[in-house]
Amino acid sequence: MEPVIDIIDLEREFKLGATVVRALRGVSLRVEPGEYLAVAGPSGSGKTTLMNLIGCLDTPTRGRYLLDGQEVSQLDDDDLSHVRGRKIGFVFQTFNLLPRATALDNVALPLVYGGVPRKQRRLAAQRALERVELGDRVHHRPDQLSGGQRQRVAIARALVNEPTLLLADEPTGNLDQKTGAEIVKLFETLNADGMTVVLVTHDGELAKRARRRVRIVDGLIASDER
Repeated sequence: MEPVIDIIDLEREFKLGATVVRALRGVSLRVEPGEYLAVAGPSGSGKTTLMNLIGCLDTPTRGRYLLDGQEVSQLDDDDLSHVRGRKIGFVFQTFNLLPRATALDNVALPLVYGGVPRKQRRLAAQRALERVELGDRVHHRPDQLSGGQRQRVAIARALVNEPTLLLADEPTGNLDQKTGAEIVKLFETLNADGMTVVLVTHDGELAKRARRRVRIVDGLIASDER
């Protein structure tokens, strides 16, 4: 079975005027299907850059990246967009929900972009909301939901395309401790059901909940613990 993520000697450089910043300096990482991995590190360590590369939101300066067996290091923007839509579910700190749309319509949005017929996408959105225990909130707008419920809607939206990988960037950053713990428990349940989860966080306690923990410092992997 192919690894979900196979990164080989990945480097990413940015130019700031005459200065070249080496955000990643030769990272190699394999993530097998069904793993639950936390990527942690201090601010400026390179973890956000790595997340953007894993999520096909950016391309590397050097090195290779295979997602689910597909070489993505050299894909153009259109191909990267297609890969993002089909293989990766994103969960962000700020939820990114449409304020005037219901939970059902927010979750169905990726399927609208994918050209899925209305009846089919509504059924898929309903299933995704039930999966995150919000089957009774399908007609509620974001302002009628708590912060934890809004994040559950965002997770359902990430799951609606049945992606290979669930990629979460500081998913509890806008939540209180109790609600954040409930969201982490949901990730654990999804992982137990077979979903591959990569969680990017600066929270050491949150990282400890993952089954595997990678720490990045100065653009390099400093530790990889299971």
